Amino acid sequence: MSRNKRPRIAIPARLAESTSATRFSAIVTARKLAELIWDAGGEPLTFLPVSDIQWGERLEAIDGILLPGGADVDPARYGEVPQSEHLYGIDLLQDQADFSLLDFAIQTAMPLLTICRGTQVANVALGGTLLQHMAKPHINHRSTIEFTNLESELGLKNSSLSTSCFHHQAIDRLAPGIESLAFAAEGHIEAVRYPGDAWAYGLQWHPEDNYKQVPAQLDIAKAFIAAARG
Repeated sequence: MSRNKRPRIAIPARLAESTSATRFSAIVTARKLAELIWDAGGEPLTFLPVSDIQWGERLEAIDGILLPGGADVDPARYGEVPQSEHLYGIDLLQDQADFSLLDFAIQTAMPLLTICRGTQVANVALGGTLLQHMAKPHINHRSTIEFTNLESELGLKNSSLSTSCFHHQAIDRLAPGIESLAFAAEGHIEAVRYPGDAWAYGLQWHPEDNYKQVPAQLDIAKAFIAAARG
């Protein structure tokens, strides 16, 4: 790939019943997330979730995959029944698309970044479980997380990072092969590295929320784009 060409980053759309810009249900990608990828040097491309998924054909010209935040994963995916009244937005088509895309990314060793729900999807897909509702949900929550294993591949220079969190679920049992890298003050896992040789990391927080105020968040996205560039 030309050094001047933007790596193409696939982002599976989120399904929304309504938006301010359309009279109908919609597929959406968070604007801040797309802007983060653009500002890091990538070209964000949204993909429609469908039931008959042929990711190999659809992503033939793609250089990296970003699995973003969204609603809750169906607890049946990790062998549980709903245990919390706070579960929301479960969508079987969305789950099918996200889980199959995660599997494609792992199998093809494509550069991968997961955020919030995306990280929960990856943990479940690889054999882990989720805490269905945290005692103290991180809704519009600002937190400083600590890296116990500082990864140079993430582009970080310090072990502490100011983050923006918006989640009420968390990783419970970590899937085999996934390495925990960072933790919140109360002990929840906040960053992971996925197994394999590819650049593949997961964040529980939302780097797109405050990357303009916290340059280290943009550094993570730049590291992802650099890996996608090859």
